[in-house]
Amino acid sequence: MSGDLGYNGPIGTIPMNKALALAALFALTLAAREKPIASTFSIVARDPATGELGVAVASRYFAVGSVVPWAKAGVGAVATQSFVNPAFGPRGLDLLEKGMTAEQTLKALLANDDDPNGRQVGIVSANGDSVTYSGPKCNPWAGGRHGPNYAIQGNILTGEAVVVAMEESFLATKGTLASRLYAALAAGDSKGGDSRGRQSAALIVVKKGAGAGGYNDRAIDIRVDDNPDPFRELGRLLKLAETNYLWNTAWTAFERKQFPIALDAQEHAALLAPENAELLYDLAVIRLANGHCTEALDALTKALAINPKLKQQASRDNDLAALRPDPSFQALVK
Repeated sequence: MSGDLGYNGPIGTIPMNKALALAALFALTLAAREKPIASTFSIVARDPATGELGVAVASRYFAVGSVVPWAKAGVGAVATQSFVNPAFGPRGLDLLEKGMTAEQTLKALLANDDDPNGRQVGIVSANGDSVTYSGPKCNPWAGGRHGPNYAIQGNILTGEAVVVAMEESFLATKGTLASRLYAALAAGDSKGGDSRGRQSAALIVVKKGAGAGGYNDRAIDIRVDDNPDPFRELGRLLKLAETNYLWNTAWTAFERKQFPIALDAQEHAALLAPENAELLYDLAVIRLANGHCTEALDALTKALAINPKLKQQASRDNDLAALRPDPSFQALVK
């Protein structure tokens, strides 16, 4: 510490005026921690074709993904930021689940809040109705745009062009909800994004039964907490996450003996990650379950070439039992 508050002696001998100044500074620090400012830009959205709901967010703020994005399958998605009240996330989802519209949920959140003028919120329901709100205390530039199935908002931005670009990109981009959310986020960044710079970003997508093994709804959940270029890293993680989403969909369907569904998802996953040995191994299993023996052996050959350590597993795997009499299979697993 420097200036008039500087002191290097024993704590018990700090002069009274300096002790009071230190106490005041400490109190101000605590107050700042109690009211963090999640200055950021975000999009909450729904894909009416798949029922997926998601949130993408970026900020010059550490670990923004731990604070801003909230979503629940079949219920809705919420982004809470600016002078952030993280309770708006779970509370908003609870209100949506009870049947409130996005607009009604927003009004209820603000009516029971101690600082509604400082909040910024985006909400989309499972029905696609949406709302965005920027309180008058939000640091400029602050504002948002919304329409059926999406809401976009940001504060401490370089200007309105950020949210305009996000909206245009989201509406024009084709593909999965995750890819459209990422495209919107990148478009906002291309127009300047957070006026203070970059630090973190996150993207989540939920769908009923889309999580690991079909036991939860978290289809995609990726975060970059501290990086000078979080968009590049989020994009890298998104490719892995989209692959894993397909792979999980395939394996869940396989375990439920929905073999054609499993095959379609796993074939798409293999196109995204053609060098992933374990993914190709499961492709072999799923192809075999669909009666495609030659194609299964081809996928297994590629998998073992990339990772020979899988040979022992393959030789004992009952999911590959139908291939055991084949001399080509026997040669592969030696």
